[in-house]
Amino acid sequence: MTPVIILTLVLVWQAVLVGYTFTLAGNAADEAARAGTAAPPGGARQAACSAAGLKHLSAAWRGGAEVNCTQSGYVTAEVTLHVPVLFPGLIDFPARVTGHAGAVEEVKR
Repeated sequence: MTPVIILTLVLVWQAVLVGYTFTLAGNAADEAARAGTAAPPGGARQAACSAAGLKHLSAAWRGGAEVNCTQSGYVTAEVTLHVPVLFPGLIDFPARVTGHAGAVEEVKR
C-alpha cells in the first residue's frame, strides 16, 4: 500500500506544479502587457514588456521563459513557460504552458 500512497503524493505534487506554472504564466503576461502599454512603441516596448514579464519569475521558471508582445492600439503579451518535473530547476517536461494578456495602449497627449 505504501508505494501506492507515495505514487499518489508524487502525482498530486506534479499537478500542483502544473497549476502553479499556469498561474505564473498568466501573471507574467499581465505584467508584460501592463508594462508594454506604458513604454514607447518599437524596440523599447518589446524590451520593457520582456523585462516586466520575467521580473517576478524565479530562476527555475525564468530559464526557459519566452515573452512576446505585439501592438496595434492594443498591446498583447504571451508568456511561455516550461513545466518542471517534481522539483523546479532540475528538469522540465517537453510540454509548455502559455499565458496571454492584453491591455489598451496608453495615449499621451
